[in-house]
Amino acid sequence: MVSVPRQVTRREAAVGTVEQVHSVVIRFAGDSGDGMQLTGDRFTAETAGLGNDLATLPNFPAEIRAPQGTLPGVSSFQLHFADHEVLTPGDAPDVLVAMNPAALKANLGDLPRGKTIIVNTDEFTKRNLAKVGYAASPLEDDSLDSYRLHPVPLTSLTVEALREFDLTRKDAERAKNMFALGLLSWMYHRPTTGTERFLQAKFGKKPEILRANLAALRAGWAFGETTEAFEASYEVAPAAAESGTYRNVTGNIALSYGLVAAAHRAQLPLVLGSYPITPASDILHTLSGLKRFGVTTIQAEDEIAAIGAALGASYGGAIGVTTTSGPGLALKSETIGLAVSLELPLVIVDVQRGGPSTGLPTKTEQSDLLQAMFGRNGESPVPIVAPRSPADCFDAALEAVRIATVYRTPVLLLSDGYLANGSEPWKLPSVSELPRIDVHFAPAGGDVPFRPYERDPDTLARPWAVPGTPGLQHRIGGIEKADGTGEISYDPTNHDRMVRLRQAKVDGIDAAPLEVDDPSGDAEVLVVGWGSTYGPIAAGARLARENGVRVATAHLRHLNPFPANTGEVLRRYPKVLVPEMNLGQLALLLRARYLVDARGYNQVRGLPFSSAELADAIGKLASSEEI
Repeated sequence: MVSVPRQVTRREAAVGTVEQVHSVVIRFAGDSGDGMQLTGDRFTAETAGLGNDLATLPNFPAEIRAPQGTLPGVSSFQLHFADHEVLTPGDAPDVLVAMNPAALKANLGDLPRGKTIIVNTDEFTKRNLAKVGYAASPLEDDSLDSYRLHPVPLTSLTVEALREFDLTRKDAERAKNMFALGLLSWMYHRPTTGTERFLQAKFGKKPEILRANLAALRAGWAFGETTEAFEASYEVAPAAAESGTYRNVTGNIALSYGLVAAAHRAQLPLVLGSYPITPASDILHTLSGLKRFGVTTIQAEDEIAAIGAALGASYGGAIGVTTTSGPGLALKSETIGLAVSLELPLVIVDVQRGGPSTGLPTKTEQSDLLQAMFGRNGESPVPIVAPRSPADCFDAALEAVRIATVYRTPVLLLSDGYLANGSEPWKLPSVSELPRIDVHFAPAGGDVPFRPYERDPDTLARPWAVPGTPGLQHRIGGIEKADGTGEISYDPTNHDRMVRLRQAKVDGIDAAPLEVDDPSGDAEVLVVGWGSTYGPIAAGARLARENGVRVATAHLRHLNPFPANTGEVLRRYPKVLVPEMNLGQLALLLRARYLVDARGYNQVRGLPFSSAELADAIGKLASSEEI
């Protein structure tokens, strides 16, 4: 798909000039207590309802309430919406809504010259300016002259709009995010009916707070409609899409629904053993509200107990799932190894974040791939699946459960913070069209002794024997088992055989072939990615092609085992580029496995790649320059 110019038409309307634009990137930024995540989420929901394609990037501090008015306390929400396919949340905002000096200073560097700033002038006090190192107000010098600056006293306008309500000034000021939402809703012709219903549900038992928030929202709209401060408002037409029912979904919610759908298709109960950890906690929150679908959630006392409960559930005949992030995955490693030895189905969801240790809890990274591959003692292979977008988390969860149950193995699902918190439109699938997951338990025993490690000739999976089934008594535990009988065995030859069988089982998983997007058919560069780099890589390749670079892309969902044709695909191209939000973990694996000169392009900034920087890296590699 080729890029399109931003502005196409202008027309005069009763409310002033209306510009038709193809795409917009808006960033709401303020203090961590200013409600920027809620504001962005509501604007996104209304935008999705209008049929625009979109992608979002929430960005917030790790602290529950960071120091007010400081740079570390800035919270932002970026939304890219368009009348065509959207692949990323946008490289840079077209509009920055800055609720205080800290929000302006933290985000101004990302805003291209000539773009729009809407700033809350009420917060530009001497004290707030001093907190972030401004010697004088940037609103009063010429430092912002190259931007389209709209100074708006959002706080005082909100307080004035709520003067009739029985609220303290402090309580009235809290509604300024709704005033800002109303203003931006007018500016981009977004409806507010969905937000009004949301507020009614949220504050239905607090009628005065409800009325105040609704009044602030409507006042913001009215201000935009009546003021002469804005030269135009903007319309973005709906994007072309397949017919169907859509909803806006985050990666964590899509992943939760995928787990439930997989359990339904397997006709088994789902048991989640989890310990809350950012950014995976929303999966626990979501699944805890789905008990009516046969879901049991256990909020355990720690990570080790959580995975122990999940593995116990799998032993009992349920689909056991545990969710975590990098530090928690390290704590779960011993029990993952036990699941490898027991050869029981188990899904471990790792929503990656910046590390090491506590690292950057609310930022994204892809640094757990090698831990997922090798982070256990002994030879303990585990299949790895990685979704590529928030909506794709649904399908990746289905695939993880399929592999776990069919092959009787723990499976690691590698999401990340960008996918978990970001959102996009998702076409709701028909349940009847979802792939079936056929699960067969070992039948009750007869006169022949039960052999718990007798393997299926096609999958090498051992029988799934539910405790209490007559005639299926067998040993359980982490000590090596004898092939077939399952008795404890210290025999060297048996151990070698069992290690090789477990590896062969994983190697034999039927991963879908690696698909290549090569429009010209003679690309000189192949860009290979995994996980959330899909959108930036696709967008970067699009830009590179517009600049005349012949480039192909391929994206790996299955990271262990790799698709069978991976080596053939890699060797087809003279130059291979592997962008990753780590220091080159997939590139290391590809070089080792296939002996190809895979070149890494790496960053660990806690943020996704921009399409422009990837286009630049692709162009440099194509012309044999240093990346």
